[in-house]
Amino acid sequence: MTKRKTGTLACVLGDMDLVRPLGLAGVRCAVVGPPGGATAHSRFTERLIPWEGGCDDALVDRLLRFGAPQPDKPVLYMEEDAQLLMVSRHRDRLAAVFRFALADGDLVETLVDKGRFQAMAERLDLPVPRTRRLHPLPGSEAPDLDLRYPVIVKPLTRRPPWDEIEGLGKAIRLEGPEELRALWPRLIPVGIDLLAQELIPGPETRIESHHVYIDDAGTVAGEFTGRKIRTYPVDYGHSTALTITDIDGEGADVSALGREIAARIGLRGVAKFDFKRDPDGRLHLLEINPRFNLWHHLGAVAGVNLPAIVQADLTGRPRPAPAKARPGACWCHISKDRLAARDSGVPMARWLAWVARCEAKAITPDDPMPFLRPKLDRLLARFPGGARPPRLAKP
Repeated sequence: MTKRKTGTLACVLGDMDLVRPLGLAGVRCAVVGPPGGATAHSRFTERLIPWEGGCDDALVDRLLRFGAPQPDKPVLYMEEDAQLLMVSRHRDRLAAVFRFALADGDLVETLVDKGRFQAMAERLDLPVPRTRRLHPLPGSEAPDLDLRYPVIVKPLTRRPPWDEIEGLGKAIRLEGPEELRALWPRLIPVGIDLLAQELIPGPETRIESHHVYIDDAGTVAGEFTGRKIRTYPVDYGHSTALTITDIDGEGADVSALGREIAARIGLRGVAKFDFKRDPDGRLHLLEINPRFNLWHHLGAVAGVNLPAIVQADLTGRPRPAPAKARPGACWCHISKDRLAARDSGVPMARWLAWVARCEAKAITPDDPMPFLRPKLDRLLARFPGGARPPRLAKP
């Protein structure tokens, strides 16, 4: 049930998986994005801050122009690494007109950069897979790695040049040194450093995560655990289907390890700890993302709304009542999960029945236009004089 919208605005750099949990908690939302984007058509969106893309400085200026005249400092939310880095690097300017829950600046830089993260993990003896840095320079040859094959090769940060090599995938699997030597000439033109990491055996469904918000006093104010169901591509792809796990059962060791690592690195704010469980049941830390993410939509419908807890803390309102997320609640990206299910051998009828039961997805009866309106606009654009969406008020 959606609460009546009241109080301080939330300014959202993100998509519907961040707008929806805020809207469900009755938080008024101002979203940053294109006028034709899905978030512009949500009933939870009260204001649109038009943005078609550009440099960080220009976006910071746009945000400051929006935030400065507001009677109460809006709370700023960010969902992607690029947005996280922009807010962190300009936090002093943005803090003049916004509130936000954000980790320390050096820690943000370290967690986003996989090379720096690996160095920190080794220094603190965190349970990460063994990793080596690769430097594919012109004229160089593939190094002899002191790693156990198979390994995966991935970029330090996600960049467009990597997409030209691997497309939708996050990593490339190599079975032996000969495959690294064969791949090396393709890596040189990419022009970026990479990481080679020992592969933890098992499918993507063995990736489990701990989602947490730690307040300024160092107290865990909200948390839940989850597991991947499917990704696209099937191997080393992006999440298309997710489920909540029992934080007192199968997710108990995941949350315990997440809290332990958070304390060791001095984390404040929100974060996602990704682990992979090996065949012996041991958890290996893959990455830490200190920002909001698509999981927060699922967490909210399952009973733990981390964005709403942050909003309450930063605006001095009472937190939502303590709760544990309901195990088995599911999220999916409908269009991409259709492809993931097909490639995983899931029959269409069984997948459609699962989607119908899925609690967190793009199309919902109480807010269907973010899913339907962009598709309708694309259809109308094929005809001369087709209708165009009305623009929301500019800041």
